[in-house]
Amino acid sequence: MAKVLIATEKPFAAPAVAGIKEIIEKAGFELALLEKYTEKAQLLAAVADVDAIIIRSDKIDAEVMDAAKNLKIVVRAGAGYDNVDLAAATAHNVVVMNTPGQNANAVAELVLGLLVYCVRNFYNGKSGSELMGKKLGILAFGNVGRNVARIAKGFGMEVCAYDAYCPADVIEAAGVKACASQAELFKEADIVSLHIPATAETKQSINYDLCSTMKKGAILINSARKEVIDEAGLLKLMAEREDLKYITDIMPDADADFKKFEGRYFSTPKKMGAQTAEANTNAGLAAANQIVGFIKEGITKFQVNK
Repeated sequence: MAKVLIATEKPFAAPAVAGIKEIIEKAGFELALLEKYTEKAQLLAAVADVDAIIIRSDKIDAEVMDAAKNLKIVVRAGAGYDNVDLAAATAHNVVVMNTPGQNANAVAELVLGLLVYCVRNFYNGKSGSELMGKKLGILAFGNVGRNVARIAKGFGMEVCAYDAYCPADVIEAAGVKACASQAELFKEADIVSLHIPATAETKQSINYDLCSTMKKGAILINSARKEVIDEAGLLKLMAEREDLKYITDIMPDADADFKKFEGRYFSTPKKMGAQTAEANTNAGLAAANQIVGFIKEGITKFQVNK
């Protein structure tokens, strides 16, 4: 009998756990649960005899895989998977998957909520502005980016996007202008929303030179990954340009320095994009179904390592 572990330092909602349990046990597998653990040693002990692991933001590295002798698959309940060591997984013959799209609407709604909060001067009582008629630039047109575009158009915003891996005709088919380059996007948009993963190519790519081309009064909003921001460069630019604002769902390492720009910076205290009951459940159930499909039928549709 295959054994599946839910290892979540930040637990799923109870309905999500119940749904995962139903899927796993219906498949004839055993489910184990490790929630709110405080030490890596607890995780290492829990993985000793499992065939599969479902995680959220939990880190799965070579040490964990060494401890999990029977491990065949890790599924990250969410889109990003930079908390899993893919090279180590491949070396251990472990398949890694994500659950793309399951959190997309939740993240997109947060983006627009943060933008309303920002343009209304953080509800400080002073007159603000509206999103209608503003041009929103979306960097990366995946599941989240497409949902952001859908909601933004409902606000009456103009929307443009750039994605190095998404054909322009696909972007245009969604009723969104396709920019020819990242540089064009930053120059054209009143607001730039980041949805790129943290890769060797993108880390610290949102830097001083790029952001310095943004329009007067522009807003940069990040619901993707902290690592894509060149924090030193952005701090330098915000010190030089009092018109720029930075809103993020991932607290920067230099949060204290950014807080000096009162009225132009806001960070959620912890990443909130996928923190809805619906997204929590959707991602958890998708992870469970993917594990069952992989173990029973060898389905690897959402595999992210090779």
